[in-house]
Order: sequence, then C-alpha cells, then structure tokens
Amino acid sequence: MSPKDTRLAGRRALVTGSTGGLGVAIAKALAAEGAVVVVSGRDKTRGDAVVADIRSAGGDAAFVAADLGAGGDAARRLADGAVEAAGGIDILVNNAATLLMPTPTADVSEQELRDVFGVNVFAPFLLTGALAPRMVDHGGGAVVNIGSITGLRGSSGSAVYSANKAAIHSFTQSWADEYGPHGVRVNAVAPGPIGTERQAEFADHIAPTLSRLPSRRVSTPEEVAAAVVFLVSDDAANIHGTVLSVDGGWAAT
Repeated sequence: MSPKDTRLAGRRALVTGSTGGLGVAIAKALAAEGAVVVVSGRDKTRGDAVVADIRSAGGDAAFVAADLGAGGDAARRLADGAVEAAGGIDILVNNAATLLMPTPTADVSEQELRDVFGVNVFAPFLLTGALAPRMVDHGGGAVVNIGSITGLRGSSGSAVYSANKAAIHSFTQSWADEYGPHGVRVNAVAPGPIGTERQAEFADHIAPTLSRLPSRRVSTPEEVAAAVVFLVSDDAANIHGTVLSVDGGWAAT
C-alpha cells in the first residue's frame, strides 16, 4: 500500500510516552497509516529504536526527548521540538502516564501525588494548550487523550490514578467544546487492562475482575492503538468529546 492510500497520509503526529508499552503500538499504528510520527520519551536509546522500527517498516518518524515530569517548560519545549521535527503537528496523542501501584490513600506520599499528577494531568493540559491553537491556525487537527476505565469507575487503592484519568476524561469534553468549532476534534480512549510489561505488575490486582469480563482477557496494545487511529482519522469526522472504552467489557460488569 502506498502512502497516498493510507488514512493519515500527510499528517504529523506527536505521541507522548512512546518509547515503551502502549505508546510504541500507537506510534507504529499511526505511522503505518501514513502519518509522520514524533516519538517522545525520556530515553533516547529506546526512542531511537522505535524510530528505527518505524522506518524499517516504511514509515517516517523522528525522536524528541522529553521528561514530562519536569514541569511546564519541558512540555512547552516538547511542543516546539515536535513542530520543528515534523514541520507541524496535526495529531496529538496524550499517552504518557506514571502508574502508581494500588495503594491505600493514607499511604500515598505527597511527593508521589505531585509526581503522578505532574505527568498524568499537568503535562497533557499544557501540551494541548501549546499545540491545539496551532492546529486551529493551520486548519484543524485531532487530539486523543489516553484515559482509563478507572477514570469512569474507581476502585479501592486506585484513588490517585482514577482521579488522574477522570481529569483526562473531563479535559476531553471541555476541549471538544473549546476547540471543536475551530476544526480540532478531541476524544479519548479509556483502556482496561492492557497486555504490556508494566501492567503485568498489576496482574494479581485485576485477576478477579478479568474472570468476569465478557472477553475474559486483557486488551492488546494493538487493539487500543487501533481505536486511536480510528479517532484521529476521517472515519471519525463527526465524533467529538467521546470517551471510547477498549476494555473487554469491564465497564459493563
């Protein structure tokens, strides 16, 4: 298939947290559909490896390093660096997140609270504020926020992470109303458990629920990435402010 036949040909995407896990799958899926992808994360070696994989498959990608836990200046530098690397940004996927193992509320330290909110809430807010107006100026674009089923349905031990993702879902609706009339669609994907190395650490915590899911299994990173591709493509041209669950039926149990 030639680039002109793919759904995202000519578009330029930034995927935060795309040096591992779900972010890699999203970056590769967008590149496979013709987008120029800016891979981002803290580790240049891992980022360069993702870029090499994309290029070896016939795609186009570049790496821009960023530590989104370092505050607003880091987010703004990433926005500027991504625009420079790709010649502009039409697609933003706010994927980077810090996970916190299930922890009783009283045992969460103030520093952990600041660290998790810094990456999971402040960074996507600042990045969207930096890039969505540029999309408006250039005729439109799409933002997809990676939320979580825990943002729709909290559980014991997940108060911090659930609150983070509930904020992401709320951002999604607010930004859809703010930017949608100006040509920038904003939506979210709310995964349930995903088969990544990082989430394998939570296997014992989620096992009782998995046994009750309609699908009886976790999602693959590629299944979640496919939902992202759909939401940024013209196939979803009139979808604004939705939170699309990819959870094997978790929300239904």
